[in-house]
Amino acid sequence: MTLCAIGVMEEYIQISGLYKTFQSHSGPVQVLKGIDLTVHKGEIFGIIGFSGAGKSTLARCINRLETPDAGNIKVGGVDILKLSKTELLKERRKIGMIFQTFNLFEAKNVYHNISYPLEISNVPRAEIRRRVLETAEMVGLADKLDAYPGALSGGQKQRVGIARALVNRPQLLLSDEATSALDPQTTLQILDLLKEINRNTGITILMITHELDAIRYSCERMAVLEDGRIIEVGAVRDIFSNPHSHTGALFARVYTEFQRTDMEYGSGI
Repeated sequence: MTLCAIGVMEEYIQISGLYKTFQSHSGPVQVLKGIDLTVHKGEIFGIIGFSGAGKSTLARCINRLETPDAGNIKVGGVDILKLSKTELLKERRKIGMIFQTFNLFEAKNVYHNISYPLEISNVPRAEIRRRVLETAEMVGLADKLDAYPGALSGGQKQRVGIARALVNRPQLLLSDEATSALDPQTTLQILDLLKEINRNTGITILMITHELDAIRYSCERMAVLEDGRIIEVGAVRDIFSNPHSHTGALFARVYTEFQRTDMEYGSGI
């Protein structure tokens, strides 16, 4: 159960009037069209949407890998769109991000993949070692520190990505389709790991995905993103049982169909 579920309702991410447009060969493409969203401190909050809805762009705006055209983004009370370059670098250390594609350094072992964010921040070597060992233990990689990515399974690679995102001890973790490349069993293991980390550290997790089961399994609240707009926000159980948007209804119907199919196969039909 998330911290939000047991009564902690402090607003941690506050987004208002967020717009983002990209330039293409055929002209401007508006990807975010006035996003308004609030995420509570300590919760695992899900954002679900079909491909092209603007999910990854929203994540990249939150940590300022992309700069919005207009709007406000406050993380922990700090308006990240008003920060100087130096201030932004400092604030980004409070925001970890894990990706679908792992983004590991193939020529570095697990230890140095995890330690990389600390190394480029000139953290003392003894402190780097202490944090890497602590974080590797947290994600179940204590015995893999000398291994290289090529010798790891997909789930182990994602654990390295999670450890690298956590080694700076962030207050916010952005999970951008982090389980999409994994098989169902490994997905469940990674989701269990994220829930355990949330429970033990109180970190806020924004889970951005198109995977219905990931949202149902991990989140208490969610938002539905459609064509660059948040069209529905509420408790996961309410949106799946009584959606108030076309996209929410589509996801609910697909989820119900998956559940029915699983029951049929499970019963030998």
